[in-house]
Amino acid sequence: MNVIKNMEAIFLVTAALATVSTYASAEIPEMRALRNAQISVEGDSKIAVVQVTAKRLTPAQKARGL
Repeated sequence: MNVIKNMEAIFLVTAALATVSTYASAEIPEMRALRNAQISVEGDSKIAVVQVTAKRLTPAQKARGL
């Protein structure tokens, strides 16, 4: 009987969790695209040289990431 009495609270909590999870997962595909970078390591000598090729962030993306 308590579940029926508290159905409104259960609905509100469920709706709030769904809203938060929607906003939290909205940025994931864009961040995955930013992290796709090609990394190559050349190391015949004693010092390894790492060359990272990636797209630079725009000022708007930098501000959003901080």
